[in-house]
Amino acid sequence: MTAWTQEELALFSEAYALVLTAGDSGDLGVEVGMVTAGGQLYVRAYSGVRSRWYQAAQQHGHGRIRVDGVTREVLLRTEGIDPSAEIDDAFRAKYGQVASFLLGNADARAATIRISPSRRGNRLAADG
Repeated sequence: MTAWTQEELALFSEAYALVLTAGDSGDLGVEVGMVTAGGQLYVRAYSGVRSRWYQAAQQHGHGRIRVDGVTREVLLRTEGIDPSAEIDDAFRAKYGQVASFLLGNADARAATIRISPSRRGNRLAADG
């Protein structure tokens, strides 16, 4: 498995949100908040595991993210994710009161996705 670089983790920590597209479609994707915890990148579906974009991530298992003008091919993991206190703390620290919708909602916590870099793209690439 490929790991995020320190540069990428810093970008994720500083950016407010990313745009996630599941699969290979030309879909515009969905803008979601993200956090890093333990060197990993996570997002959550507020609507839970029934949300359309969570189900697309689960079905395809790969896609791409756009963050502050850069695009990256990624793997999307929905199974076996422990919605740990470390992830909750990261959402709380980054988003403050807004995070309460993702932390106090069991459906959203169950819809945690770990996003990992894909071997298809070695680094974040500038759009253009």
